[in-house]
Amino acid sequence: MIQRRTLLKSGAAAALGAPALSGFAQQSVTLKFHTFMAPTSNVWLNMHKAWMDKVEKDSGGRIKFEGYPAMQLGGTPVQLYDQARDGVVDVVWTLPGNTAGRFPRVEVFELPFIMSNAEATSKAYWEYVQTMAPDEFKETQVLALQVHGPGVIHTAEKPVKSVADMKGLKMRAPTRQVNKMLASLGATPVGMPLPQIPDALSKGTIQGCVIPWEVVPSVKVHELTKYHAEFDPAGGSLYTTTFVMAMNKARYNSLPPDLKKIIDANSGIATSGWLGKVQQAGDVAGRKAATDRGNTIFTVSAAEAQDFRRRSRAIEVEWVEDMNKRGYDGRKLLDTARSLIEKHTKTTKA
Repeated sequence: MIQRRTLLKSGAAAALGAPALSGFAQQSVTLKFHTFMAPTSNVWLNMHKAWMDKVEKDSGGRIKFEGYPAMQLGGTPVQLYDQARDGVVDVVWTLPGNTAGRFPRVEVFELPFIMSNAEATSKAYWEYVQTMAPDEFKETQVLALQVHGPGVIHTAEKPVKSVADMKGLKMRAPTRQVNKMLASLGATPVGMPLPQIPDALSKGTIQGCVIPWEVVPSVKVHELTKYHAEFDPAGGSLYTTTFVMAMNKARYNSLPPDLKKIIDANSGIATSGWLGKVQQAGDVAGRKAATDRGNTIFTVSAAEAQDFRRRSRAIEVEWVEDMNKRGYDGRKLLDTARSLIEKHTKTTKA
């Protein structure tokens, strides 16, 4: 009888506690993820969707996502960061460089010939922001920071084999530092968001663009250009572009502690490195799309790359001076970025 009474008591206690406990355990959230990338792109399918799927799985389905590629919730790519800041959406993936000069300290990773491979450089980028620019993205909860694989030159009518071949070409670039680099090489830079490239190429507004191989199929660059110039890794990578995956701060702070931990576990240096690695892995399929069409690919040798390096060196000097004028130690920022890339490259396979 005593045993039965004890069981009844414990059962009643469990029943009384159940509503509160199960209410907490069952609390779930749906987050809106917004980006400019096409729904068929490597970035959307293999990075964004894979990340969302992992978060959903890790949370036991208590965090759900509504994914909106190709600016389906409205606005322009330039407005994405502010959409996350203002709570129009919950999570975005975008280019800090879409708003020229707004996030100046992270531009160091877009300087010519600074990156090694995307995984190592992405890890360096994350560590650099934590240590050297912790307030750069203070208006949002930063989830990951990454770069893409080595930039490639794509042209419609004229192959690029040397710096001289760049002269006068109207070339699309993603950010102000890459615009400056193209100008230093003799090209006429034209800044525009990625989704505008196909229209600009087909109308002749631009004669070429610089993008990594992996994004080529999603914007039909293999169909709209005939020539591609990639750089021998031994001579360094021409450039890369920085990205940020950011969440609305209030939305993040409103999550129950256990769900916040799930987001935290899928953020940070490891996630940044993974995003960079997956993006660069997409270069293989992007390059194949060009070769399958019979396009011409020229590899700029390490020796030939020296001329590109020399011509674009002034961009680095300008950036350091710009940082100094803004009240930062430009040389220290540059040296730190370089040393972090070197450190992570030693421990990361390309």
